[in-house]
Amino acid sequence: EDGEGREIDFKNTIIILTTNAGTDTLMKLTADPETMPSWDALAKALKPELNKIFKPAFLGRMVLVPYYPVRDEALKQIVRLKLGKICRRIEENHKIQLLYEDVLVDEVAKRCTEVESGARNVDNILGNSVLPEISRRLLAGMAEGQKPAGFRIGAAENGEFVYSTV
Repeated sequence: EDGEGREIDFKNTIIILTTNAGTDTLMKLTADPETMPSWDALAKALKPELNKIFKPAFLGRMVLVPYYPVRDEALKQIVRLKLGKICRRIEENHKIQLLYEDVLVDEVAKRCTEVESGARNVDNILGNSVLPEISRRLLAGMAEGQKPAGFRIGAAENGEFVYSTV
């Protein structure tokens, strides 16, 4: 029953649960693509870690599906897709071209490997760093009556994002 007393039918339902339990073990076992274990071997290696956190009866009702970590090239492709979406949005809404350099893609991907959130951090970096700065520069230009034709974003050697007007 739900909170209002209605009966809920879970027939033909799949519930997906995720956890960071066993992340350290997973990362160690998959660090080298050449020696990466099979899916079954990875699931078996994670089982003791999961047993420390979850009751065996609970785990017995589940199918364990370990996720392999996102590799560098896949992560960079995710960054490119997200940046492409931002570029299109700025072009459509403001008729301004947004260009980015490969070093920006590399830097965003690098920052995503520094934290456990991985590829989920791409949105955070772009939404909290890149977009606010583009907005600030766009609004400043509009306030001065000088709408830029575009922006170019790169990254300095120290990892700082670098913005320039095109």
